[in-house]
Amino acid sequence: MEYKRVALLLADGFEEVEAVTPIDFLRRAGLDLVTLGVTGLQVTGGHNIIIHADKKLEDFSQEVDALVIPGGMPGAANIAASDKAVKLIEDVYRKDGLIAAICAAPAVVLYPLGILDTRKATCFPGFEKEWTRANFSPERVVIDGNVITSRGAGTAAEFSEAIIARLAGDAAAADIHSRTLQKN
Repeated sequence: MEYKRVALLLADGFEEVEAVTPIDFLRRAGLDLVTLGVTGLQVTGGHNIIIHADKKLEDFSQEVDALVIPGGMPGAANIAASDKAVKLIEDVYRKDGLIAAICAAPAVVLYPLGILDTRKATCFPGFEKEWTRANFSPERVVIDGNVITSRGAGTAAEFSEAIIARLAGDAAAADIHSRTLQKN
């Protein structure tokens, strides 16, 4: 599948590093990324950093081929509680689009939707304790088909690079890795 548009969901209580790192890295890689405010245009992170989303989710009607879901609590729970966010996630997934979630989001958003069923996945330590239908991995970033999951803020760069590799190729991911001075 050729990916054309990427959306990143923002809801009050999101983990700032897990949102801003993918936004920055994907845009540096030249990807068409739009940030969608689930709880409004002004979205407040878990550490009181306010991000101005590109659009409110309720006003967005374009197709997206890939979706990035940051973690943080209650950010992930706010995304899971949004019917519009859940519909977008399910639509992208049903069309074999890329779904990428980090920290609490794999457990709080994706797992209840059945997206992780029988997949290998990871999340923030402890959130996997209720998983009975997913295969938990302690790896920092896990790719299983069209789903990418990651552990948390400390893995945000690797997570972003995995998304870039899938959407724009390994060379684009290696370029971002080099330009942002990531550890080899």
